[in-house]
Amino acid sequence: MKVRFLKPAIFASAIMLAACSTVPTTTPTLDQARADFVAANNNPQVSSYAPLEFKQASDALNAANAAAAKKDSLEDIDRLAYVAKQKIATAQEVARAKAAEANIADASRQRNEVRLEARTAEADRAKREAAEAQAAAAAAQQQAATAQQQAATAQDQARMMAERTAKLEAMLGELQAKKTERGMIVTIGDVLFATGQANLTPNGMSTLRKLADVMAQNPERTVLVEGFTDSTGSSSYNQDLAQRRANAVATALGSMGVPRERIAMRAYGEAFPVAPNDTATNRQLNRRVEVVLSNDANPIPPRTAGR
Repeated sequence: MKVRFLKPAIFASAIMLAACSTVPTTTPTLDQARADFVAANNNPQVSSYAPLEFKQASDALNAANAAAAKKDSLEDIDRLAYVAKQKIATAQEVARAKAAEANIADASRQRNEVRLEARTAEADRAKREAAEAQAAAAAAQQQAATAQQQAATAQDQARMMAERTAKLEAMLGELQAKKTERGMIVTIGDVLFATGQANLTPNGMSTLRKLADVMAQNPERTVLVEGFTDSTGSSSYNQDLAQRRANAVATALGSMGVPRERIAMRAYGEAFPVAPNDTATNRQLNRRVEVVLSNDANPIPPRTAGR
């Protein structure tokens, strides 16, 4: 089954989708999936050896393109584009594997022809086969040793990762961190600052030292320091207090060894309350600094309404 006819169909689909809007929605993942598809479509091995897989890849890419044309959410477009990328990669890998099998089969056929032509040199052939068998045994032994070494390395890495994850979870547990889609959030409450000021109390500094230890042991992660207040007072005063408290937390983390380029700040003032500003207790909950710890090396998504 050949799938070369899919190329104009896919390109026609892409043109039609582009015509749906003067500024089509796209993402880097979708752009890469399209480029990968073109590369696979231009590879004759894919159409020869992986027609079914390539058809599935083209269907997946059509779904991602359709989502982009409808201006679906970037998350949905990225998810569909990622699926398309994986299916394209699968088609390419299947094609490579089957092409290799074909090459091996062809090599085997040629070897048999040589053997038929060399029947009169039986002794030489026997020596050659013995040498080949010995080389194959040596290669198999080497491969087994390599596989064993790789397995041991993988086990060590898995153990280290598990230990590191357990340690991180324990440290974040001490900080009462809350897991969110944006990352782990550590809240520096109002009681950890001097009343109405941006100066951290000793307990506040102790909390930040624990967070600095987490940052030191996870150098791929970054933090976003966000300052908030209650609605008491003027908006300008609340914005300034939120900014000063966020600056105080960021400065303290820097003094504890966290590189400045790993720390970002944002002040929101009285925006994004976590409780109604109707009682003293609730207002105190709103006077806070939240430190968002990134998920691994991923960027921290911006705050949106409702989160």
